[in-house]
Amino acid sequence: MLKEIHVSEIKSLDHPVLIDVRSEGEFEEATIPGSVNLPLFNNQERAEIGTIYTQSSPAIARELGLNIASPKLPELVKKVEELSKSGPVVLFCWRGGMRSKAVAAVSELMGIPIYRLQGGFKAYRNLVVEYFNNPLPVKVVVLRGNTGVGKTELLGKLRSEGYPAIDLEKLANNRGSVFGALGLGNSPSQKRFEGLLYEELNLLRSFPYVIVECESKRIGRVTIPTTFFSAMQQGTQLLQYDSLPNRVQRLIREYTSVPNALEEIGAALERLVKTLGHVKVRELRSLLEANHLEIFTERLLVEYYDKLYAYPNQPNAEYNYFIDYSESTKALRELERYLDEKVADTDRESTISGIRHSAK
Repeated sequence: MLKEIHVSEIKSLDHPVLIDVRSEGEFEEATIPGSVNLPLFNNQERAEIGTIYTQSSPAIARELGLNIASPKLPELVKKVEELSKSGPVVLFCWRGGMRSKAVAAVSELMGIPIYRLQGGFKAYRNLVVEYFNNPLPVKVVVLRGNTGVGKTELLGKLRSEGYPAIDLEKLANNRGSVFGALGLGNSPSQKRFEGLLYEELNLLRSFPYVIVECESKRIGRVTIPTTFFSAMQQGTQLLQYDSLPNRVQRLIREYTSVPNALEEIGAALERLVKTLGHVKVRELRSLLEANHLEIFTERLLVEYYDKLYAYPNQPNAEYNYFIDYSESTKALRELERYLDEKVADTDRESTISGIRHSAK
């Protein structure tokens, strides 16, 4: 039976299967995170129908759409039926229009229980925009520190232990530096990034704080929503530091683990000419080409990154708390105690057990 569902009701369903029937280009630009793309019209077909609709006749455009869609519907419905075995199906297109109606109607005729999202993806997008237009409803704890101290690593450990950590760089698919895109491929669109961040915050919505790594307003090609960035600036500030040798080895492990790493690093070096000058960049390139990675990385840290970010590499009372990450397990336990005792502002047992249950 076909049912209409409001975007706010999706979370009430048990393991819903979200199916986006828009074109692959629309899906790539942005969708509801976790959705499957079963396009009724591909990019070219959608463009052709849209052109006829605006330049010729809506009636002719609808007739063309019917002719294109009709042969596809049996196979699409088979895929919908297969997906429906995993949970209740929610179909959507851009505004809850003809595309989702067509697939939903045929699916219903074949006896497949279907929900159709009212307002389509636009309704979801409006929900995300409204959320980030308001003050963030949780506190933000920010890990700050120089490049290579292991902030992302520590975030991952906190998350695995059940704490409400959000890896913004993972959502942006960029490490937020000159070498940030190395080996990662394309970054998401702004809309897709905001959707992913919204879903993370929604997952952790019952908790009093979230933990993130310090970032600039822009991470690669995406921008952190203003309200979230403001909450970061006003939140609890933690300093993380580590020894220079540890930082060097950590960065070498991370950045050389991808294919063609040295070639990509060499290409990215050119972006530092304006800051470091031709002579220093040429010296760094020589070290890289000679595979002197320890010296190359240390010089890059000391001569560029540490001057750029200028965080202390030792305890500093200007921060709410500071963490020596040279003994990572010890540092993790000390930070967990700090979060449990000083940051959570509700009942300790219920808050922390709740965080651990949900974040895992």
